[in-house]
Amino acid sequence: MLRTLALCAALCALTACASLAPLPVKPGDPSACSERRQDRVLFGMNSPDGPVSEAQWQAFLADVVTPRFPAGLTVYQAKGQWRGDSGQVEQEDSRAIDLIHEDSAEERKRVVEIADEYKRRFKQEAVLIVSSPVRACFAALPAGAGRAG
Repeated sequence: MLRTLALCAALCALTACASLAPLPVKPGDPSACSERRQDRVLFGMNSPDGPVSEAQWQAFLADVVTPRFPAGLTVYQAKGQWRGDSGQVEQEDSRAIDLIHEDSAEERKRVVEIADEYKRRFKQEAVLIVSSPVRACFAALPAGAGRAG
C-alpha cells in the first residue's frame, strides 16, 4: 500500500512538472508567447426591466466591447448565482467574456468602462471582473501557409 502511494505521488509530481514546461517556440515565430493580462468579465442577464435579450446583448458587444478590444475576445453563456443587496440568492442566465490583452493602465481602464456601461445600461448592482496575469501563446499558421477550406 505504501509503495502504491509513493508511486502515485511520484507520478503526480512528474506530470505537474511536465505541465509547467515552457512551450517550444522559436524566436521570431508568430506564435511567440508573451506576458499578458486575462480579464474574465461576468454579466448577469436579469435587470429590473426584465431579462437582457439576445439582441440587447449583441448590441452591447458590438457597441461597447468590440470597439475597446477589436483584436478579439471570447464569449461564454453561463448560469450564475450571487447574493445581491436584497440578501437573497439570485440565479440567472449570465454571459462571460475573456479578454487577453497587454497589462497596461489603458487596457485595464477599457475593461472597467465595459463593466460600468453594462451596469448603467441594464441597471445592474454589479459586474464581476476576475483579473490575472497570464502567458499567452498564439498558435498561428506559418507565413505563406493558407487556410484549408
